[in-house]
Amino acid sequence: MNDLRKESVTYLKVDESGAGQRIDNFLARHLKGVPKSHLYRILRSGEVRVNKGRVDAARKLELGDEIRIPPIRVAAPQMNRPSVLPKGGIRLVERILYHNEGLLVLDKPAGMAVHGGSGVSLGVIEQLRLEMPEQRFLELAHRLDRETSGVLMLATKRSALVALHDMMRANQMDKRYFALVLGRWTDALRHIKQPLHKYLNAEGERRVLASADGQSAHTVFRLQRNWANFSLLEAELKTGRTHQIRVHLAHAGFPIAGDDKYGDFTRNKALAKTGLKRMFLHAHRVSIKHPLSGEMLILEAPLPAELADFLLQLDRDEHKTL
Repeated sequence: MNDLRKESVTYLKVDESGAGQRIDNFLARHLKGVPKSHLYRILRSGEVRVNKGRVDAARKLELGDEIRIPPIRVAAPQMNRPSVLPKGGIRLVERILYHNEGLLVLDKPAGMAVHGGSGVSLGVIEQLRLEMPEQRFLELAHRLDRETSGVLMLATKRSALVALHDMMRANQMDKRYFALVLGRWTDALRHIKQPLHKYLNAEGERRVLASADGQSAHTVFRLQRNWANFSLLEAELKTGRTHQIRVHLAHAGFPIAGDDKYGDFTRNKALAKTGLKRMFLHAHRVSIKHPLSGEMLILEAPLPAELADFLLQLDRDEHKTL
């Protein structure tokens, strides 16, 4: 691998984008291409100093801190830099729903992971950084499953990121999803409070199980529409556990149409042949106070065409049977 050697010590001053960040994460952001193992080695050895003192990897930086970075080998820029446009030509900047001081809100497409890795070269955050090189700070405020579309919030200032995380911990935002489930749901309103337990399956993939010894989880479901064999629900998250909506619905006997982890695999194959080739789960609205200004925001992402078209197909099919 080609590399460049920085022959001299570098000194960096922590600005607003780095304040509050752990030193190991700060170094990973500024020394792209350097293996994490090497970053931890130079931290342990004391070659990295903050305000002339040794620090451990968990040290949180403060505004104005001076960081000493030793001479270090870093990866050279690649001549064949990855394309800004992934397969399919999606430009994420064209899917921005809101962008104001400290906060950027995106309508995430289905099938795109929020982070690269595990065979995914570019996730949402990596692609946005390529498309918006002028944005010095850009971090995910929360996550959406790869198969889920809709409202995704990112912070463009560290102070906004910290405020968003505080709001989420205090349950001070209203997040709503649309889910099409298999079966005829009859309750206009239903609260599901089922603890959830995370584990890895035999292939090393992350899965979630409804279990009494899991973490507390609470979802509120509201019926929107019924068809003979399907129901459209709005899900309101009261907690934000991994795969929460998917597992709560599967546990209740109403798996999400097209869900390849917790759904009805036989029905999913049949649905794919009739036009639904993805999971029908869409983050359609978030209501939140702006993390810096306090302004009340209602951020909405329209139902994607492939999901709206499938609902129209259900209407047509039901009309034929009348």
